[in-house]
Amino acid sequence: MSAATQQPKAPPGPEGTRGTGSLLRSELLRFATRRFIQVLLGLAVLGWLGAIGIGLLSFDHPTAADYAAAEANYEQALDADEQWREDCAEAAGQPTADFCGPPLQVEDFLTVQPFDLGSTAIPGAMSAAAGAAVLAFLVGATWIGAEWSNRSIVALLFWVPNRLKVMGAKLGVLAIAAAVIGLAAQAAWLAMAWILDAAAGSGRELADGFWSELLAAQGRAVLLTVLVALLGFGLANLTRNTGAALGIAFVYFAILEGMLRAFIGMAAERWSLMVNTVALVLPGGTRIYDWDAAYTAEPPSYLVTNLHGGLVVGVYAAVIVGIGVWLFARRDLQ
Repeated sequence: MSAATQQPKAPPGPEGTRGTGSLLRSELLRFATRRFIQVLLGLAVLGWLGAIGIGLLSFDHPTAADYAAAEANYEQALDADEQWREDCAEAAGQPTADFCGPPLQVEDFLTVQPFDLGSTAIPGAMSAAAGAAVLAFLVGATWIGAEWSNRSIVALLFWVPNRLKVMGAKLGVLAIAAAVIGLAAQAAWLAMAWILDAAAGSGRELADGFWSELLAAQGRAVLLTVLVALLGFGLANLTRNTGAALGIAFVYFAILEGMLRAFIGMAAERWSLMVNTVALVLPGGTRIYDWDAAYTAEPPSYLVTNLHGGLVVGVYAAVIVGIGVWLFARRDLQ
């Protein structure tokens, strides 16, 4: 009679029974059940519904009486506008609409205007990108900040001792969530634009390449949302506190960028976070001007391209997240 031998199973423990897949699923569940994140997303939906309501109240088809009143106001302001444009062109040294602005139109004096998809699509996508980026920053900061506040990240290391694996799972979940937020924000803008166009559209034909330009800008807006979420995560991970991350962001945008711009000028603007976030999303990038330089015509300028903006914001996010992950892997967590 022979006895069958059975190989012992791997000992229960973090390395024996838990893989990357189970950790990622666990983090996804934790993210989805985080109460504050649910509140933020709910407030975002309410804000979108409110924006639709405001849009429906703001846009309408002007009547003949509206056009007549606008025509009268236009005639009164025309002489003053032409004189101002002549003075502006003389001061600039060359007649340029980019420097002095476009001439007045009768439509500028309408108190009631229809919704024009062609002229509002890109600004609307930019607004949706800004809203999604702010939301993603808050989500990213509170996602890791709450872990430090209640010390659950320390307890998690008893389950998965590999610190880099833990941080990688959290960053992966955040990147997925931020991409979903960015996509949802842009889809919400398209839905809002469709509603406003159906209710009070101008009926003007869209320019050639309209949709390709818009969808490309929206794709870059999703990328921006992910990068900003990682920035919020990185700052909160470095400071171990959500409030500190928000305070740093406020000081940077409200004070530090303005000081750098005042003392250094256009060189600081080229590498500032605000300018490059705009350049990433805006079609063709954004042009900045050196207003402090002496000039007789148009001031010196520099075009911050989409690629430049994406690389700069990406480097900001990579450096801040990278430092936080390196410290997390090495410093004492007690």
